[in-house]
Amino acid sequence: MAGTAQKRARVGVMGGTFDPIHNGHLVAASEVQQQFDLDEVIFVPTGHPESKPSVTESEHRYLMTVIATAANPRFTVSRVDIDRAGVTYTIDTLRDIRKARPDADLFFISGADAVAQILEWRDVEEVWKLAHFVAVSRPGHQLTISGLPEQGVSSLEVPALSISSTDCRNRVSRGFPVWYLVPDGVVQYIAKHHLYRSS
Repeated sequence: MAGTAQKRARVGVMGGTFDPIHNGHLVAASEVQQQFDLDEVIFVPTGHPESKPSVTESEHRYLMTVIATAANPRFTVSRVDIDRAGVTYTIDTLRDIRKARPDADLFFISGADAVAQILEWRDVEEVWKLAHFVAVSRPGHQLTISGLPEQGVSSLEVPALSISSTDCRNRVSRGFPVWYLVPDGVVQYIAKHHLYRSS
């Protein structure tokens, strides 16, 4: 019938090493979900990032992400990058998600620091066509970068982004608590599997 065309889904894609996932990631995803009226945010733990050759085993990072996102009905987790062989590139992530969700408009959520490097990414022209980019940043951080398509990138300040995975790993290695920096279940997972401990 005329006039009954189904509204396209609006799906966020949040890639990252999530080593470990922390509350800053979750607040950023929640803020973007609300601001851009997203139906779902898919968290995609990186398999083998080119820029970070030394990361915690992917299965641990995947399970921590599942634990962290379980309480939010709009959050899901995808294994596409973990299960794909070879180095992880954003273009492959977006191609795989697009194949799985051809009915959706994609919004790729990333830190402003990463987006600032986007012109160096593999197949960047296709990347622009596959998703709208949302660069999340700490308050006061300006995304100043030339060469980005005006319609292709939005920016959003997120207060909790002062938390970092590097700081969380360092705190655990020194015996400091990470309660309230990462979700409770992730704190317990890190302790149970002795992650980030000094050897």
